[in-house]
Amino acid sequence: MVDVSRHPGQVRRAVAALKRPGVHWTFVSTISVYADNRIPGQRADSAPLREPVAGEIEHSTEAIYGAAKVACEQAVGDDAFICRAGLIAGPEDPTGRFAYWPARLARGGEVLAPGSPEDAVQFIDVRDLAQWIVHAAETDLTGIYDGIGPIRTRGGFLSECAAALNASCTFTWIDRAFLEAHDVRRWAGPRSLPMWLPLPDYAGFLTRDTSPARAAGLTSRPPGDTARDTLHWLRANNGPVVGLTAEDEKDVLAAWHARQP
Repeated sequence: MVDVSRHPGQVRRAVAALKRPGVHWTFVSTISVYADNRIPGQRADSAPLREPVAGEIEHSTEAIYGAAKVACEQAVGDDAFICRAGLIAGPEDPTGRFAYWPARLARGGEVLAPGSPEDAVQFIDVRDLAQWIVHAAETDLTGIYDGIGPIRTRGGFLSECAAALNASCTFTWIDRAFLEAHDVRRWAGPRSLPMWLPLPDYAGFLTRDTSPARAAGLTSRPPGDTARDTLHWLRANNGPVVGLTAEDEKDVLAAWHARQP
């Protein structure tokens, strides 16, 4: 059984109806369950969680997403495989959170990059996550894990993806204060730089210690492979690219170069 619900009441009913001895239960949760996003290197077995919402809630919202997932985990119980997924990337992702970067890098030229090249990036290719979920069922794996790939630097991530796409890029790194002053938004959505979160507020969000998951069989393909396959999917299916438009990026870069020393 693989359950991806975000609604505690629905999870409770599913557990009551379907969970039996000998039935392996996977619950796909999220790293949004964690209460502290500032401290780097936290682990699934010790990091503090958000206070759960009431277990009978039938329909959660974005505002209570993490707290609702905590309640779902509690309904499932600790004898299941609970996989707290991080940022999921790869072909067929409609959010544009990862897809923005291969699409942008493929155009080449001067690329607006947020923060510092040493800032952390952490994600999981959806195909690697799915393979691990199947592996967990086949091996009867239980316990709580963070389902995310290794920590990478943003500079290394962008350079590796550009190389995989045979794209000629230069990176202009722009700090948080300037980006926020020019209405460049965080993480996802229109006028955002996807996968960027302000520091130090989110220093722990993309720096989770996932060594237990890797010891339990999670593998991660190179980010360049994910970038190349995602770009192919975008082009073949006219997939969505959400983030800064080319014109918006050009305007912010021009303002950056024109700033007073």
